[in-house]
Amino acid sequence: MHSLKVDDLLHMTETPLFWVGTFTVASLSLWVLHRLLQGFRIWVLGNGQLLSPKLGKWAGELVTRIPYEKTQLAGKGFAMMLISRSQDKLDDVARQLEEQYKVETRTIAVDFGLSDIFPKIEAGLADLEIGFITNMINVNMTSVCQVRVLSFLEQSKGVVLNISSASGMYPVPLLTVYSSSKAFVDFFSRGLQEEYKAKGIIVQSALPFVATKMTRIKKPTLDKPTPERYVAAELTTIGLQGQTNGYFPHAVMVRTDPSSPFRRVPKYVCSIEGSQEHRGLHHS
Repeated sequence: MHSLKVDDLLHMTETPLFWVGTFTVASLSLWVLHRLLQGFRIWVLGNGQLLSPKLGKWAGELVTRIPYEKTQLAGKGFAMMLISRSQDKLDDVARQLEEQYKVETRTIAVDFGLSDIFPKIEAGLADLEIGFITNMINVNMTSVCQVRVLSFLEQSKGVVLNISSASGMYPVPLLTVYSSSKAFVDFFSRGLQEEYKAKGIIVQSALPFVATKMTRIKKPTLDKPTPERYVAAELTTIGLQGQTNGYFPHAVMVRTDPSSPFRRVPKYVCSIEGSQEHRGLHHS
């Protein structure tokens, strides 16, 4: 009689459990399919012809050094406004862009360590139809974005690309201020994107980890690309992701690999600084 009750209980729960299992499997399958289609849309199809002078004739580069985006955007037909410290370097890059891509260029030389530079920048941009702005300056970023976003509101289109860093994803000892400022860039950009996306304005936060002099990575690898390769991949994500790692291998590693380079940044920086300190003591 006891066995009969157990059999009856199993029979009673068999159908509900079947449907619970079916629903679970179907939900997981749909989620995986959605993620695969989303990834295909971002990393294979890209944003198509989004980045073109239809956004605005000019692309502005607000940077402490001349970035690799310049050639990518000039190659798409944007006239280039270059804003950096050294007038000599600006003139050299502007000449190269004009010769190679046959685009119009202008330059503004400013010292980003000063606090009164933004009237000069705004005056230089005033008569230009800016459609794209790259911002690598963390100092007074709110002023830079406010000026550009307000002008984009008038035309209901425009792109602001704020360059954060992989170091802004996790606290980085010995680079605490830098890491914190990059975290601010990321959060600030994502907030602006939510505020203005309904008005046709795109604000994206990019979190790169590339082989440069600053990172002291001399040899590029699959997970530490050259700036050129990173930029080419990152620009295809604009309009598709408000926050982006910008590079497919990084996107995969961040979501699936606990030992991804982004999570190794704090230890990596500490090892570099530690070795430098050791060499300094050794030679002193």
